[in-house]
Amino acid sequence: MAVAKAVAPAPFELKSATLSVVALVLRTTDLAALTGAMSAQFGGSPDLFSHDPVVIDLSAVADDSLPLDVPALVALLAGYRMLPVAVRGGTEAQMAAALQAGLGEAPAADPLPLARAAAPAEPQTAAPAEPAPAPTIINVPTPVPTMLIDKPLRSGQQVYAKGGDLIVMAAVNFGAEVLADGNIHVYGPLRGKAVAGVKGNSDARIFSTCMEPELVSIAGTYRTTESPLPADVVGKPAQIRLDDGRLVFEPLV
Repeated sequence: MAVAKAVAPAPFELKSATLSVVALVLRTTDLAALTGAMSAQFGGSPDLFSHDPVVIDLSAVADDSLPLDVPALVALLAGYRMLPVAVRGGTEAQMAAALQAGLGEAPAADPLPLARAAAPAEPQTAAPAEPAPAPTIINVPTPVPTMLIDKPLRSGQQVYAKGGDLIVMAAVNFGAEVLADGNIHVYGPLRGKAVAGVKGNSDARIFSTCMEPELVSIAGTYRTTESPLPADVVGKPAQIRLDDGRLVFEPLV
């Protein structure tokens, strides 16, 4: 009598997966300009990212005359613990250079689905029923974790609230850095660097009861002390937000 043999499991299996990645949209292929901009925004913040996978979007630099040095760009991002995995939207030459550097090709962002007209209904003798009113949709913000710091931050100290908001119940002194993926609230003088919306949240805001920062940034748009703050907010309670890509400074009354 034949004995059935046990079937060994396959050594590997391929499955589709949906992953959350950060999209880095390049506005220039000038690596010197990129290096300077990242240094100004992130400063000495090598732990800002935790080897997060990054897709490099080249659609805005497809017509740039300066060739893109992909290996140098990968090395630059790796210095901030970002892990480039793919590119999209580039020219044939840019995509070939990315492929040669070991990056994949990511699909373009999906367009909004087109509404299709329904097939005409057969003639009816009875009057059609009144359409039901459209439901009211209320978007409820997803709760995010909040980090609370109740001691002053000295020069050289850095605090990063990953995935949520940051509240500091004391002064952020010159040379200190506060960063958050969400909002930043400083209930004291803000004299150091404040970077909100680190992962691109353009709705993030920065609040302080005494606005005197050396640098502020929201979702990549930043301003340093080289551009003085408006007189109605400097040293006073104020908020900073983004409006159409520019930083807006408003007093808190």
